[in-house]
Amino acid sequence: MRIDSIARGDAITIRIDGREVPCFTGETIAAAMTAQGHAVFRVDRTGAPRGLFCNMGTCGECMVTLADGHRVRACITDAQDGMEIATDG
Repeated sequence: MRIDSIARGDAITIRIDGREVPCFTGETIAAAMTAQGHAVFRVDRTGAPRGLFCNMGTCGECMVTLADGHRVRACITDAQDGMEIATDG
């Protein structure tokens, strides 16, 4: 399937676990992570990897930590240029 006619936002860069990740304005953190093959967003209390589940902000499986210490759901949080994100996975 071709998606050449889809208009994307401006190219931006975020950092996930210290690694630069290219993405576009209007994309969520989860979209940027998934596009780069980053499937583990956190680990649970037993150490099991967790990733996207509902992808609509109700379950919390995709929680990540921003540089300021706030935890957010990656599936409903827009990526912003220069954003620093830490995962447990």
